Amino acid sequence: MTGESHPKIHGRGNKRLDNVLDFVAFAAKPMPLVTLLDEAPRRIADIFEAEVCSLYLVESGHDLVMRGNVGFSPAAIGQVRLHIGEGMTGEAVEYLRPVSSDLAPEDAAYKAFDGLGEERYPVFLAVPVRGKIGPLGALVVQRGRSSFADRDIELLATLGAVIAAGIRHAELIDARRERALTRKAGGGTRKVTLTGRPFVGGRAIGAIAALRRPAARKSEARGDADVRGDSRRLRGAFDVAGKAIRALADRAKVMALGEQAGFLATYVEILGDARFRERADEFVADRAGIPNALNRVAREVTRTAASMTRDAFLEERARDVEDLCDALVMLAAVDKRAELPSGAVLVGDALSVFDLLISARAHPVAVALTDRGGPRTQTLLRLFDVPAVVGVEGLFRWASDGDVALVDADHGLLVINPSKSEVSALREYKRAREGVEF
Repeated sequence: MTGESHPKIHGRGNKRLDNVLDFVAFAAKPMPLVTLLDEAPRRIADIFEAEVCSLYLVESGHDLVMRGNVGFSPAAIGQVRLHIGEGMTGEAVEYLRPVSSDLAPEDAAYKAFDGLGEERYPVFLAVPVRGKIGPLGALVVQRGRSSFADRDIELLATLGAVIAAGIRHAELIDARRERALTRKAGGGTRKVTLTGRPFVGGRAIGAIAALRRPAARKSEARGDADVRGDSRRLRGAFDVAGKAIRALADRAKVMALGEQAGFLATYVEILGDARFRERADEFVADRAGIPNALNRVAREVTRTAASMTRDAFLEERARDVEDLCDALVMLAAVDKRAELPSGAVLVGDALSVFDLLISARAHPVAVALTDRGGPRTQTLLRLFDVPAVVGVEGLFRWASDGDVALVDADHGLLVINPSKSEVSALREYKRAREGVEF
């Protein structure tokens, strides 16, 4: 009589198997997209003993954007971008098949990125992450030596399928799915995630507030007492603006922004221009009121610039004067209802010095812009020094004043009406990074 056979229970001790089972248990749980982006690459790198693991997402229907990574600089996240079909990763997504190489930098399809240092990890494997109607992204692992075996390719493809479920649940807005989602009646939205480019790292949550300028005001009759009050408030506004601009210029020097912050010197010069102040005082004394007085000064400068033959310097100076006049109006305003709420997530197309003088007084927690930002906007964002995401597509289609938004400027995401789990994940992030509750 033969003895009974007993099944073998594979207990812990096989590192690869343990890591795979731990990953499956992790991925089976509902979680915020940011948790998936942070944890999945780290766990997969451990499984494959790879120095690098990257998670790319398909955005705008045809772009692949690195949204999760371990092994490269955090600055690569949200910045490394490919078209589907471009590079070895793009080929994996285009053909929906794995792509591998033992010496990727010498492959004809290889796409190099300056400063990334990929050449240190030439052993390369990319697999597509498939969705119901097409690719959702790609998983890439890289290491310095030791080829990926067939079993590695099979396993990574399987793990990509596990990750797909988490990505689908994230409500990531792109061109393919945008039409299927609509805003709720009354101005709110369902929870959606918009993508952009990280600029100043960090994460924060707050109510959305659109960047704004002074409202147009009708001319009002001004009595002697009004004129005296206007003159006093205008002088105070000039003093406050002058101190603030000089402080920003000093801060830019400390941050070693150099020529990038050179435009601040123009604002210092304008505020120190005696004729500029005199004209504003004259219009106020003429009972124009502060908004109208500064508007007339700005128009004079604009007309002077327009009378010149394409003088780029004067045209830019006219725009700076207009921006500064808007700031002076707000600094001198008696009615504070036009000011931004405190602790908001500021959204807009671009930043100007006005925003550093006025919007910054509300102590915003983050900034999201539709524009990718030229050199000036980029410098202003650095001086703002709050988490910032730029190039956010669909921002004004989905975001309204008062909506709660979570800005993840580590990955380049803006989550409108975040879930409780996403807010909880942000709390954990704050505890880990700052040791304080928000």
